[in-house]
Amino acid sequence: MPNATFKNFKISIPFLGLEGNWEVDDQQRKAAWEIYVELVTRVTVVALKKEEGILREAMNSFYSLFNTTREILKRYGPTIAVAADEKDMTLGHIAVGVLNKVLRPLLAKWHPILEEYENNRPKNVSVAAHERKWEHAAALRADIEKVRADLTVYADVLAKVSEVSKLH
Repeated sequence: MPNATFKNFKISIPFLGLEGNWEVDDQQRKAAWEIYVELVTRVTVVALKKEEGILREAMNSFYSLFNTTREILKRYGPTIAVAADEKDMTLGHIAVGVLNKVLRPLLAKWHPILEEYENNRPKNVSVAAHERKWEHAAALRADIEKVRADLTVYADVLAKVSEVSKLH
């Protein structure tokens, strides 16, 4: 038996090319809240300033979000991907879109490049100092910022359907 509809939302997620209705039931609302908490407690929506943090840690945070989202989707099951109308959105569709169209490209592009550079760090140089010398550090930070901006829009949508004030 499908879950009772919690509320119907008009949603726009431009970076995924999604706009339309989202009938949110209790299962989707709870799962959206879990993903939202993961988003707003990481560098995924909190800006990483120029001389702040370690790029590897930021990449690990994005990667961890990928795994956490996947686990949440599996735990809540296929009901969070079943729309009342085929034109409607569901948390399943949106979350998988974010994973495959936002997170995966960032991770697939930068993980091997960063790892190769990290493997050449002299033992007497700190991770932070080594990263600051990297010719691609600014480009990776720019890509992280673009993804962060998209994920902030996603977090806004999740806050809306969770019916909570923005925590970010």
